[in-house]
Amino acid sequence: MTKTRQQAEHEPIARVLPMLSVPHLDREFDYLVSAEQSDDAQPGVRVRVRFHGRLVDAFLLERRSDTDHVGQLGWLDRVVSAEPVLTADVRRLVDAVAARYAGTRADVLRLAIPPRHASVEKQIPPELEPPQPKPVDTSAWTAYGRGEQFLTALRDGRAARAVWQALPGERWADRLAEAAAVTVNAGRGVLAIVPDQRDVDRLHAAGIRHVDEAQVVALSAGLGPAQRYRRWLAVLRGHARFVIGTRSAVFAPVADLGLVLVWDDGDDTLSEPRAPYPHAREVAMLRAHQLRCAAMIGGYARTAEAQALVRSRWAHDLVAARPVVRAAAPRVIALDDSSYAQERDPAARTARLPSVALRAARTSLEAARPVLVQVPRRGYVPALACARCRAIARCRQCTGPLSLPERDAAGAMCRWCGREDPVLRCARCGSDAVRAVVVGARRTAEELGRAFPGTTVITSGGDAIVEAVPDAPALVVATPGAEPAVAAGYGAALLLDGWALLGRQDLRAAEDALRRWMAAAAMVRPRGDGGVVAVVAESTIPTVQALVRWDPVGHAEAELESRTEVGLPPAVHMAAIDGELTAVSALLDTAELPANAEPLGPVDLPSGARRPPGTPADEPVSRMLVRVPRTGGLELAAALRRAVGVLSARHEQQPVRVQIDPLHIG
Repeated sequence: MTKTRQQAEHEPIARVLPMLSVPHLDREFDYLVSAEQSDDAQPGVRVRVRFHGRLVDAFLLERRSDTDHVGQLGWLDRVVSAEPVLTADVRRLVDAVAARYAGTRADVLRLAIPPRHASVEKQIPPELEPPQPKPVDTSAWTAYGRGEQFLTALRDGRAARAVWQALPGERWADRLAEAAAVTVNAGRGVLAIVPDQRDVDRLHAAGIRHVDEAQVVALSAGLGPAQRYRRWLAVLRGHARFVIGTRSAVFAPVADLGLVLVWDDGDDTLSEPRAPYPHAREVAMLRAHQLRCAAMIGGYARTAEAQALVRSRWAHDLVAARPVVRAAAPRVIALDDSSYAQERDPAARTARLPSVALRAARTSLEAARPVLVQVPRRGYVPALACARCRAIARCRQCTGPLSLPERDAAGAMCRWCGREDPVLRCARCGSDAVRAVVVGARRTAEELGRAFPGTTVITSGGDAIVEAVPDAPALVVATPGAEPAVAAGYGAALLLDGWALLGRQDLRAAEDALRRWMAAAAMVRPRGDGGVVAVVAESTIPTVQALVRWDPVGHAEAELESRTEVGLPPAVHMAAIDGELTAVSALLDTAELPANAEPLGPVDLPSGARRPPGTPADEPVSRMLVRVPRTGGLELAAALRRAVGVLSARHEQQPVRVQIDPLHIG
């Protein structure tokens, strides 16, 4: 005999958001709550509902006494957990991110809330001792103009916003931890977003020196499901006050958030590769704006987006005076590639180094200091070309670039599909002779070993990253972002193949090159202590000059100015729509674009570009750009979001990817 359900006496209607991937169903639905479910069915909990004959996950958004649904309501199937995992603050943020990036709330919620781990959720958390505030020494912030005023604002709970330009050699993790400790001691929460696990570990180590360890939590993708959910629950329940994590942690439900920190916002890893493709910096600043809390973006270099915040007066500068910068920075020299032709030193030819760079390396090694050699590409020879006509060697299967994985490799390997090509023959001229276009880290280490016999050579990059090296003579060959730390700093740094970074056909090539160079150069001792950085690139290039002068702010301002002139983000908002040409055209024909929208394209994407999910592998993919003024971003996103929903409701939607302000436009 089936038991008759009785609806709850108080607010018997539950408004829920089903976790559906269908765009036109990105809306709330009403269900009846039974009396047995009423206590647990509170806003923010996970529930299961029956939708079109199948059970789906959903989040309960609110309880109501009435409904605008015409007809009979279904029953809430069950409350999965009584834990209110979707807080009011995070819900508002999810709504705003979906609107900003023309996405669905279900997609954003998948990024914001980790999957449930039932056994962890049922565990009773241990009793914690009341935290004891630690004294915070903030004297290091006096080196920066208005640095002390910023920390005073944090103590007072004011919504100060800043873009911090870290000095070369600065212990950035300690400075961020000090700002966090000031905020935590004032009774507020802190959220810090960093690019990768190495940065998480550094900031966590600094954080527990300044804040009670029980209040510091690190969230990252490397944690197992149980451990990640355990730590996330500690944040949700208010046990953690200083939260550190990678891009998805920007949604962490920190209680009474007082400060949002973002370090090195130019790193590509802060851009989410899953729909709706939000950038952690933008989400963090949106969150600070919604909650009217303090925010700070920091780095050795500066992005045009961060500079735009300063120009708009939403944030102010935290920059040291020029004499302080000059005293902290190493001596930087630029060496043109043409200098190779003038070499007389055989060792310089062997190591592909100009003699000036070779002397700087020798001087550092003689002083018992390590030398950093930054190489843009990992591997042995990551790019090959025909020795006769210089055409790039490409795979006969997918047209991807061919590389030489090892010195004694039997043949070349495609970097896209992984197929081996034992017989290399140029498709243009028929020659079987090849040359290296770019030399990788392993080949560079091999050459340096011959040029500096008897010297220890250490390589760091890819899956074999070295965290730290001793303060002893050694040659450290590393790819960008994999440079090992040295307690006292490197004696010299050699930045090779600058053209490989600057020559990329990408909107952010110059900005990214300067960011990578400055991150490496910041690890070198100051010029007063003999620190030298040699960059192999044409000295007249503005990006190289910005490194020589150590002027990231001027470079960011020039980047922003040039993008304003040609109408590129962040001076404007831009949507990139990728898919088969018919699908892209159908979406734009359906969308009621703003009157000031400017369509650009279409253009064909290269065969190696990431394709929208569901696009046939043999179909060409096109990209259409739509540009609007800075004030029209939300209107453009709303128009595209509605159009995707309309086509979805008509069952006419073909695979299309919509990205708002993508990192890479070309």
